[in-house]
Amino acid sequence: MTDTAVTDTALLPARPPEPGQEPAPPRAGGVLAGLLRTARPRQWTKNVLVVAAPAAAGELLSVHAAGRLGLVFVLFTLCAAAVYLVNDARDAEADRAHPVKRHRPVAAGQVPVPLAHAVGGVLGVLAPVAAAWLCPPPVAALLAAYLVMQLAYCVSLKHVLVVDLAVVTTGFLMRAMIGGLALGIPLSRWFLITTGFGALFMVAAKRYSEAVRMAGTDGATRALLTEYTTGYLRFVWQLAAGVAVLGYCLWAMEEGGVPHTSVLPWRQLSVIPFVLAVLRYAVFADRGTAGEPEDVVLRDRALALIGAVWLAMYGLAVANW
Repeated sequence: MTDTAVTDTALLPARPPEPGQEPAPPRAGGVLAGLLRTARPRQWTKNVLVVAAPAAAGELLSVHAAGRLGLVFVLFTLCAAAVYLVNDARDAEADRAHPVKRHRPVAAGQVPVPLAHAVGGVLGVLAPVAAAWLCPPPVAALLAAYLVMQLAYCVSLKHVLVVDLAVVTTGFLMRAMIGGLALGIPLSRWFLITTGFGALFMVAAKRYSEAVRMAGTDGATRALLTEYTTGYLRFVWQLAAGVAVLGYCLWAMEEGGVPHTSVLPWRQLSVIPFVLAVLRYAVFADRGTAGEPEDVVLRDRALALIGAVWLAMYGLAVANW
């Protein structure tokens, strides 16, 4: 989950690394590759959410919209990369005590900690400045707020119960909002409710899965997973899923005073694949195997197919076909 993505972690105090866990000396030829890995290219798919609001409003087909959204995607990616770099630099010692995270470039010594801090700082300044120069003021303000919030998360907020869930969820919501702000598209209350609680559903499901996998085991993990109970995290993702479905249903059934002239009521029918997608995702959450949202969606063919059907219906509703 970034916004520090959902993968950004608060770890328990690290034990001294064993000989086999000592970071390797920095390799000059691998520094650039290490910086790229630390920027989490796989997480960039989350930034596709910037097209959510324009897609809902049917504003994707102009050259101006495509260019503006492409720019926003790049700027958001730079902000997220800055947060990942700073986060990994701060957590390098703790990551070395983790069986998986010790292979991250900063923890492994491929990228020196000062360099990770420096590159993260440069990107963190560059993205908001570029946004202030090239984008409408609300976009620059939202990017700056995102960066401040995520850096605060890296420093302290990820240690605060419930607030950590809210911050990661807000990061997703900001991604969905910024596309609308970039094109001057009003954001409906149902869009914000559905997106916000849908994001909370996935964030809490991922944390629940982590808690289930780590139950009864020793070793470094998210510090707050020792404070949350699996029962509480289950309650959160179930509550969020219910509110997200309710919000989407209310949006789909609200005609807004404009009768549809399409062949079928696609907006209302899109409720079916939306609910099926939530139910399918909940299967993985219940099993404790809901990891990164993009991995769950891309690796499960049934879920991907349901998503494609929903996307087709949603598109037909926007086009009023």
